Amino acid sequence: MQPIRLAHGFLTVGFWTMASRVLGFVRDILIAAFLGTGPVAEAFLIAFSLPNMFRRFFAEGAFNMAFVPMFSKKLEGDEDPKGFAQEAFSGLATVLVVFTAIALLAMPWLVLAMASGFAGDERFDLAVFYGRIAFPYILFISLAALLSGVLNATGRFMAAAAAPLILNLCFVAAMVIANNAGRSIGDALAWAVPVAGVAQLTMLWLAASRAGFQMRLGWPRLSPDIKRLAIIAAPAALAGGVVQVNLLVGRQVASFFDGAVAWLSYADRLYQLPLGVVGIAIGVVLLPALSRRLRADDTTGGQNALNRAAEIALALTVPAAVALAVIPGPLVSVLFERGAFDAADAGATALAVAVYGLGLPAFVLQKVLQPLYFAREDTKRPFYFALVALVVNAIIAIGLAPVIGFIAAAWGATIAGWAMAWLLWWKSRAMGDAARLDARFLNRIWRIVAAALFMGVVLFVAALALEPWLSGGPIRYAMLAVLIVIGMATYFLTGRLIGAFTVADLRDTLRR
Repeated sequence: MQPIRLAHGFLTVGFWTMASRVLGFVRDILIAAFLGTGPVAEAFLIAFSLPNMFRRFFAEGAFNMAFVPMFSKKLEGDEDPKGFAQEAFSGLATVLVVFTAIALLAMPWLVLAMASGFAGDERFDLAVFYGRIAFPYILFISLAALLSGVLNATGRFMAAAAAPLILNLCFVAAMVIANNAGRSIGDALAWAVPVAGVAQLTMLWLAASRAGFQMRLGWPRLSPDIKRLAIIAAPAALAGGVVQVNLLVGRQVASFFDGAVAWLSYADRLYQLPLGVVGIAIGVVLLPALSRRLRADDTTGGQNALNRAAEIALALTVPAAVALAVIPGPLVSVLFERGAFDAADAGATALAVAVYGLGLPAFVLQKVLQPLYFAREDTKRPFYFALVALVVNAIIAIGLAPVIGFIAAAWGATIAGWAMAWLLWWKSRAMGDAARLDARFLNRIWRIVAAALFMGVVLFVAALALEPWLSGGPIRYAMLAVLIVIGMATYFLTGRLIGAFTVADLRDTLRR
């Protein structure tokens, strides 16, 4: 994949991910307005997190990270990529059907494992009820993730990147319809989850069929390729499981503080915007690109792809991290403070946003560095690193919760994220030139950080000046937009002046 094509793939995924995240904000704004941080909101958020947790464990975190490099190599060689994809589809479907049936029966125990602080109050029964409705989503979305891997490996990024829009559209439609009909918002949200899963799977199945990969359900076959896939995927599944246990630790801590599950969830949505647009887009595009280059022994091309991906990722996420840490109050207040979501909720959520923001570059660097390992079919070392991050997270989140309250969960996630990113980078140095940072990256990274820090100072001063107009009324939306424009303009002009990036870089990145 040429550098311009790599950038084009990144921008395609980034654009559709941005659209999905923006619509996700609309979704979360409505959830906050209708349900606030009350028991129905917290019960639904825990119920929805269950299929999402296992989806990352089965699909994006493990199965696809093992599947995409193997599938990419078959595309480049004389082997049978269609047959391999079909075998993987049937095998994954079989495992998921069995797993979903077991999970539905064990739902009360799963809810306790996720949020034992719910035991003995109304949130527990609601979470179990909503969980049984929403959990089958894992079957549909995990198969959809496999189809996304097929499409991404063949250079078709649009359908896979656009599919998440469907989930948010279903949520928004369900809330509007339920509110107008006087029905339960929580029930409507729960039923929207499996409906969206079916719609996403259908869309991606049609896209894969048009690309020549028409998947069919069938009896699984334990072929040599599937055995190898399972052997490679197992450590990645364990690594994905450890990452999800990290999230589990945070939710367990939050469940013992009223409203904290919702505060952390809404904060998560804010920092997930740049993480999704940049980090996930880079990871999705970089993995098949690195797999092809390593197969062709193209060390120089692999090094260039990795460094340019890291450069683009940090140039976009470092200023985002600074902004989240400097002006979380105006961001949360303007976006969420209305209806059942009051000023106290906004203050607690803003605190979590600031802490998560400090970890944003680490989370993005993980997305950039992990393909180095997965492209080499090395899934064991990321698992070991994830175990270390888990221990760090647990010590901080559980140990500090009695002292600093719910925010210990956010600090645990942030510090564990940096520990994971550091380990991935430290051990990648033994991979040879393809994993080395080049002179251009080293020359520009400190300039990117300097431009972002200067932007943070300007943003802080501007937020103080605009505070009277940010606190209420319709004008606050316009003032928040002004504040964001001030930050973007300051960062771009400063970065251009000190050489963090050039106009030619931006032009090349935006060119197809």
